[in-house]
Amino acid sequence: MTEFTSDSKILPCDQEKVYEILSNMENLEKVKDKIPADKISGFSFDRDSCSFSVQPVGKVKFSIVEREPLKTIKLVADQAPMDVHLWIQLLPEAEGRSKMKLTVKASLNPFLKPMLSKPLQDGVNKIADILAAVPYDEIVAKEYTS
Repeated sequence: MTEFTSDSKILPCDQEKVYEILSNMENLEKVKDKIPADKISGFSFDRDSCSFSVQPVGKVKFSIVEREPLKTIKLVADQAPMDVHLWIQLLPEAEGRSKMKLTVKASLNPFLKPMLSKPLQDGVNKIADILAAVPYDEIVAKEYTS
């Protein structure tokens, strides 16, 4: 398996709130408009999984396989052209802030690895950027006022 790791991102929200939101995939529906529609479309979410279409790969589905409260959310691609694991790691940073890092492990064909490594690394960083831009405090506030 080849490993791709994002840069660490500082989130302006405490670790507990970030974990609460990211450990329920339904919450990602609230931020799907931040993802470029020309790259990814056809989103579907439930508590434990999300699926979408990626050009030129096709439909991909990620399911949560393990939750370690406040620290880690582990996902596996159920429908993908290769074996893919995604880990979201969270750490406390300071009061009201947390740190997040993504790790993707993919089984790449040795012939395709040189072609896919850069796009996969870019993709991991893009996903980390999108998750770092999620308005966590707003989502939590909406849940308490609903």
